[in-house]
Amino acid sequence: MDASSVAFLREALASTGWVERTRELGRALRATRSPGGLLLVGTPAHEPWHLTAHLADEARLCGLPQLAPTLVRWAVPADAPAHLRVGLDRLAEAGRGETLFVVAEQRAPVPLLERVEDARRTGATILALDGGDPELEGLAHDALAVPADGPLSFDGAQHLVSMSAGETPRRAGVRERLARLLDRISGPRVD
Repeated sequence: MDASSVAFLREALASTGWVERTRELGRALRATRSPGGLLLVGTPAHEPWHLTAHLADEARLCGLPQLAPTLVRWAVPADAPAHLRVGLDRLAEAGRGETLFVVAEQRAPVPLLERVEDARRTGATILALDGGDPELEGLAHDALAVPADGPLSFDGAQHLVSMSAGETPRRAGVRERLARLLDRISGPRVD
């Protein structure tokens, strides 16, 4: 999906609240402090290659090295290049200033939930883009659930989040900041 397609998608979803939520999640990704500190992990059946590539592009194009993701893999082939040899053990090292972004259209398996909980306990920020997994959302500092029957596909949500991560944030007004504060106090919103 190219930039004009994402712009069209944003226009089509403008009145639904999806654009704002994907922007919030994109901004949260920018909070990662150092290059390599944004860890992307999926499920054993689906690694988030596509989103990883888009975030790497946004990092390069926007000059935000901390946005360049590290793909964390469930099964690492012995002959994989170094940047594709990062296994689940990396999650045990996650700490303050790092972000663990879980991308799981299906429910997260228990071993992943355990590792996410450990990373949260050691200070990593946990973000989730999921298909409506209450256990994963309960562990996340911020989560965006994309229901299968909603107006936005899971793939479309990934494109909106990655593009939003590369945007320069605009200064929010008092009402908008207050609304975000209330959302954070009340917990993640499931749309």
